[in-house]
Amino acid sequence: MKYLIVTNHSYMFWQFRRELVKELLKKGEVLLATPYVGHEKDFMDLGCRCIETKMERRGTNPFQEISLFRTYLRLLKREKPDLVITYSIKPNIYVGLLCRLMRIPYCANVQGLGTAFQSRKMASLVSLLYRISLSRARRVFFENKANATLFIRRKILPARKITLLTGAGVNLEYFPLKPYPSEEGGIHFLYLGRIMREKGMDELVSAMYRLKEEFRDKVHFDLVGFYEDDYKEKVDEMSRQGILDFHGFQEDPRPWYASSHCIVLPSWHEGMSNVLLEGAASGRALITSDIPGCREAVDEGGTGYLTEVKNADSLYAAMKSFLLLSSEERAEMGRRGRRKMEKEFDRRKVVKKVMFYIRGCYR
Repeated sequence: MKYLIVTNHSYMFWQFRRELVKELLKKGEVLLATPYVGHEKDFMDLGCRCIETKMERRGTNPFQEISLFRTYLRLLKREKPDLVITYSIKPNIYVGLLCRLMRIPYCANVQGLGTAFQSRKMASLVSLLYRISLSRARRVFFENKANATLFIRRKILPARKITLLTGAGVNLEYFPLKPYPSEEGGIHFLYLGRIMREKGMDELVSAMYRLKEEFRDKVHFDLVGFYEDDYKEKVDEMSRQGILDFHGFQEDPRPWYASSHCIVLPSWHEGMSNVLLEGAASGRALITSDIPGCREAVDEGGTGYLTEVKNADSLYAAMKSFLLLSSEERAEMGRRGRRKMEKEFDRRKVVKKVMFYIRGCYR
């Protein structure tokens, strides 16, 4: 078998899908077409043949998009894969359309709806493009039930083609249960991810100011990540004021999970948040938005708290509730979260399920 995987980010693909790639390599040749943003050498060392495809993930320049479409066309003609597997919106649509026209078996992964479904006009256009490009997909994987239901309701896909996953799952060996840290220096809340408005950054900033004023040195906020929106001046100012500590992008998130007491993610939309899964696997309580892709990771009041999306007051109240728990109650929240990950989100189970359906795509 010759598998062609098309995605938009080599670094993220390595973080969350390398176990799947290892299983595919046992069955045949794996080609990975992706922009090179890290870990492409690691994929090559596994035995993949990597093909760099330059892409503006959020770009809408028609000339660049036509060029990308042609790149995919040349790739498919040259490689003649037995099965194509796509991830993220542009590969799903562009490569899906080409596979449909060229009668190449393919399956797609809808990892989240992102900004495309935030406006009615854009949602209608993207729905049409998905309906056409996925019409002959052998299988389409979704990371949460709400997104899959939306595709069925909009008549983009029939239910028989859909498989629901628990995201990419979490590697429980790579993210082991870590001892609950000392609270002697105060409680540390951790935000880890892209620093942007749609991750709930405005709501988090508001909650930080209020909690710092109320609890002072008993509470600390750590931001780990990189900017995608214009928050640098705000974060720099908050750092100078002692409201938060900004640590920039970190290759390995595990030490940051280990040193925190609670993970906070007030996102507006997610496919399935890997940060929440990794944090819970590490034994940390979660505070996150009550939205698809986040709520699945939390047992309300048991492993963390769910907050109303885009509501700074709700986020503040949940973070304050965590602070008012006893030390043992906070630690037990994290331990329950670990058990939930073991039961529901083990990546080995996710990979096994994907491989089962992938085999059915070319039979």
